[in-house]
Amino acid sequence: MGAPMKLSDFDFDLPEELIALRPASPRDSARLLVVRGPEGRLEDRSVSDLPELLKSGDILVANDTRVIRAALVGVRPSRGPQAAGQGADVEIEVNLNTRLSASEWSAFARPGKRLKAGDTVQFAAGLTAEVTAKSEAEVRLGFNRAGADLDVAIEAAGAMPIPPYIASKRAADANDTSDYQTFFARESGSVAAPTAGLHFTPGLLERLTAAGVRRADVTLHVNAGTFLPVKVDDVSQHRMHAEQAEISATAVDAITAARTAGGRCIPIGTTALRTLESAAAGGSLQAFNAPTSIFITPGYRFRVADGLMTNFHLPKSTLFMLVSAMMGLDVMKRAYAHAVEKGYRFFSYGDACLLLPHG
Repeated sequence: MGAPMKLSDFDFDLPEELIALRPASPRDSARLLVVRGPEGRLEDRSVSDLPELLKSGDILVANDTRVIRAALVGVRPSRGPQAAGQGADVEIEVNLNTRLSASEWSAFARPGKRLKAGDTVQFAAGLTAEVTAKSEAEVRLGFNRAGADLDVAIEAAGAMPIPPYIASKRAADANDTSDYQTFFARESGSVAAPTAGLHFTPGLLERLTAAGVRRADVTLHVNAGTFLPVKVDDVSQHRMHAEQAEISATAVDAITAARTAGGRCIPIGTTALRTLESAAAGGSLQAFNAPTSIFITPGYRFRVADGLMTNFHLPKSTLFMLVSAMMGLDVMKRAYAHAVEKGYRFFSYGDACLLLPHG
């Protein structure tokens, strides 16, 4: 048995200026680093080259989750006269994280220290929420709307939840409303985008179809845990956040048929890959609808994914661990060093790579 994997094993130098704050335009003009075979042969291409890089009979698997307007600004009314130490009204920024029921969400709140259980937060358009519980990291909010009515109210009151590292550099704007949503988006529920899907355009999808490349969709609702850092040095001790994932029997049949006929199954993004591998945990791909906290690190044996299209990930992240599991840590460190040298753009709005471990 080898030595335990350390967080430092997955570190690399990433100049801050390579972290993209805006996407490529048009979307499929983003650069694409192809990494092939166990030796990791590198090719500098463009996302628009995908129809030439894939084969007739291959099947792409997209995540059709839709990002909701999960960034809310509200007011916690004064608890009483200032003379009693209760203070005035307080503005509260809320970022929804995980839906808990028809009317409840867990959320991050700033300043969280100004909230306690029993407080009410008032948002726009008559939307209110009661703080029903509070932990060190999150608050639990019970809204005055439920189900589809709550969805409509959140869309009316909220804003697009751009990644925190972008929000620290610039404010969200109208461009992000479309830029941070994929063309596959159908099922509302994510608070962060499945970003590999951002590179696709209707024209590219038409060319892929014409080239004989098929597509199936799965759903994984991405929560804000995707941005949380790994805080333990022994990687095996890290616990992933749970996210709701679903794959239908129809998608299972399409993927199984494609692979049986010799096609490759290539997920678009780590969320689609994690959904597939969760649904195949029993040994073969099955319909699935449950939370998943699958954590893929080097040594993992992939059951369904024959490759992966994904963005460039941050040092010491679980996603860099996942791509290292597919291609090998040494190969991915060399690929990422090449990407840095050639000025590829990293993370959510950045460029992409196509991993083909079997060549």
